[in-house]
Amino acid sequence: MSPPADRANSRRRQPRRRGSANNAGKPRMRTVRETSAGGLVVEGLDGPKEQRTAALIGRTDRRGRLLWSLPKGHIEQGETSEQTAIREVAEETGIDGEVVAELGSIDYWFVTEGRRVHKTVHHFLLRCLGGELSDADVEVTQVAWVPLSELDSRLAYADERRLAEVANRLIDRMETGKR
Repeated sequence: MSPPADRANSRRRQPRRRGSANNAGKPRMRTVRETSAGGLVVEGLDGPKEQRTAALIGRTDRRGRLLWSLPKGHIEQGETSEQTAIREVAEETGIDGEVVAELGSIDYWFVTEGRRVHKTVHHFLLRCLGGELSDADVEVTQVAWVPLSELDSRLAYADERRLAEVANRLIDRMETGKR
């Protein structure tokens, strides 16, 4: 029989099988990929900086907190990301818009209904064309026009705050280009 130290070392060298010890008897979680699109729709895009506002949606989380975010949703069969962004902004806020520029994508993971989901959301800057702010969508608790200068303090998610910064820089460049 080998000494205890040798036995311990030999066990350490054995590669561990993923999920074998702690997950014995548990079914493996299925991983799925989802792709969505949405955007930052801005009213007053061509007007004075201090009068520009963005339509945000508020959703109540499991703890009862109201979390503000950008409108977004699943890309439907045959839709482009841009078409989805326009549709989702209209469905979730009541505001019609047109895509002005791409802002970037956010990529994250979450678990729901026994599945591990890898989600990618493509975001766009949209110009407000009209419509009336509405929280008629069942997934939305509230909607609001928020001054662009307040997006950093209002948006709940860091990735979306970074996209708002990208939008502000892009709008500034667009404004400079007009002069």
